[in-house]
Amino acid sequence: MKLLLMCNAEVGNTIAEWLLENHPNDIGAIVAVSESAVCVTARARGIPCFLFQSEPQLLSDLAQLAPFDLGILAWWPKLISSAVMALSEHGFVNTHPSLLPYNRGKHYNFWALVEQSPFGVSLHFVDEGVDSGDIVVQQAIAYDWEDTGETLYVKVELFKSAYPDIRRGSVWRKPQDIHAGSLHYGNEIDAASKIDLDKNYSARNLLNLLRARTFPNYPACSFNDNGEEYEVRVKITKVIK
Repeated sequence: MKLLLMCNAEVGNTIAEWLLENHPNDIGAIVAVSESAVCVTARARGIPCFLFQSEPQLLSDLAQLAPFDLGILAWWPKLISSAVMALSEHGFVNTHPSLLPYNRGKHYNFWALVEQSPFGVSLHFVDEGVDSGDIVVQQAIAYDWEDTGETLYVKVELFKSAYPDIRRGSVWRKPQDIHAGSLHYGNEIDAASKIDLDKNYSARNLLNLLRARTFPNYPACSFNDNGEEYEVRVKITKVIK
């Protein structure tokens, strides 16, 4: 196995650290968005680690190392082109924090609460669409009134249990019925988070909207009154009797 691992943020770095600890000989190269402890560890083990600057630069960096057996996108924040996908003989597997085909695209945690759709984590093959490739494995995750956009920011542990099958090439591939799910783009969330003070909302829908955008250090739902803008968050706690 010769992996091209493209990782980012806490979840992606956790997956990278696990692979470096348990399967270092599987990793042909790592690509990261920024310098991190993962890069330091990889280079110390003799594994090439590149920082993403642009796609042409990435293709140039990896030209002498390709082809790879498989690519892994571990919380990778960018779409990859067909040229990047061609670096791997057996394609790319992506970690996506939703129960596909629900909440393909961006801000899965927000839309799961607003639309009250099934939630979970999925590993899937990358195709030319947005999170629309064949599913490798997935796990449903229940949520209730106490959950917020922050608590549904899931850390993908599913990868660790699925990796033995992935490296053997014995994964189960299930095509998605994308017509049964949902897709959201990054530019949708701001407009959806605006509260109209003169609009009628059901209490259920308004509470779901407020908690969906309750995530410390990130923008909340907002409303405008007399030219002034206000943010609003909510905390819901179950009463234990």
